Amino acid sequence: MSSELYDAINLGDLINYKKGIAFKSKDYSDNGIPLIRVSNFHEDTLSPNDLKFLPRKIAEENKSVELKFSDIVVATVGSWPNNPSSVVGRVISVPKWSAGALMNQNSVILRAKDSDFYNQRYLFYCLKTKDFSNHIISKAQGSANQASITLDAIFSFPIFWSDYSHRQSVASFLTNIDDRITLLRETNTTLETIAQALFKSWFVDFDPVHAKQQGRAPEGMDAQTAALFPDYFEESELGMVPKGWRASNLGEIASFQNGYAFKSKDWKDSGHPVVKIGDVKPGIIDLSGCSFVSPSTLKGLDRFALFRGDLLVGMTGYVGETGLVPSHNPQAFLNQRVGRIAAKNKQACFEYIYCAIRNSGFKEFAVSQSHGSAQANVSGASILEYPIVLACEKIIDAFSGIVKVLIEKILTNHEQALALASCRDTLLPRLISGQLRLPEAQALVEDVVDA
Repeated sequence: MSSELYDAINLGDLINYKKGIAFKSKDYSDNGIPLIRVSNFHEDTLSPNDLKFLPRKIAEENKSVELKFSDIVVATVGSWPNNPSSVVGRVISVPKWSAGALMNQNSVILRAKDSDFYNQRYLFYCLKTKDFSNHIISKAQGSANQASITLDAIFSFPIFWSDYSHRQSVASFLTNIDDRITLLRETNTTLETIAQALFKSWFVDFDPVHAKQQGRAPEGMDAQTAALFPDYFEESELGMVPKGWRASNLGEIASFQNGYAFKSKDWKDSGHPVVKIGDVKPGIIDLSGCSFVSPSTLKGLDRFALFRGDLLVGMTGYVGETGLVPSHNPQAFLNQRVGRIAAKNKQACFEYIYCAIRNSGFKEFAVSQSHGSAQANVSGASILEYPIVLACEKIIDAFSGIVKVLIEKILTNHEQALALASCRDTLLPRLISGQLRLPEAQALVEDVVDA
């Protein structure tokens, strides 16, 4: 099948729509109905981070912008393409967890007139093509720092509306890829939770020590590991700690490196990505929206090169946010106001450091040490003052052996999710146009999974 066999229909003729509402910040409450803002857009979906809430009374009065599962939402205000993570015209599909939430201003909700699930998904994928993003940018207006798009411009985008069987097959195939990506991300959330729970049990709550003190065998470990833990506590600067353990700070076992102050004239449209503060996302560094520098700019800056598994921390704005660097080619580099935290030596346990600063207590500490009225800033020296409890080397080694496997799996899953997303985006326009048959597309996806 080819796109030449069917007509293009303007998006506006295929959908019903509703603009988001400009809710007032004075109406926000500590709980109630979630309010989705454009800042909650994350990749193809919504992030629950930094959600705002509205009282149920206000929500009842504004049911017209209540979101449904699989709604399509387009950002009508944003940046220009030089800042991809917030670019105007971003498109998301509403996940199940946010059904019933309300949609804020600077957005438009789209629903297929024929509200069949596959029609909705097919429309979503049509709007995820490069053709749509190019269409939006070509018609956007605004200043150097902010772009906006009219509804008429959005609705004038031509959609190749094939027969229903083709739409259903394409939507089902692409949704299956997205489901695989979602599963990988959910698995990573579980792995992170396991690592943090183990850290809290061993080094915060001291569960194995309490168990032995009470004459019980510690749960979830073999006898050899249990034997490493003491069976009573002693006083320290941080209060009661297991015998033989001691109060310390992060700086005893970790080093800190700030990034390089690249200049505005260094930025290019392509080259080596540079991780800025906005790229430090919880868990994994987001390299998709990075600015670039040319190889010539990087001469003499090898010490700022980033490697797979490096642990970064934000020092301005969202201070204390942390994430791992995934594999990337070409190599990424570290910008100012983003710090790299590494184990000081081979005896220092990276996995212990990772869990210590991925713990919510670290972020709270970083915020408490920050300064600045317009934007919070924290220094590397302050970060290294973060108080920790150090166990004996054998216990930390045992912890490392467990968590190292989890961290590696987190990185591997993330990289496979990126590979699947890249494959999906490559196949997307060819599937919609009918230039690629589904069996061929399926084979290409399996090649990515097996790689």
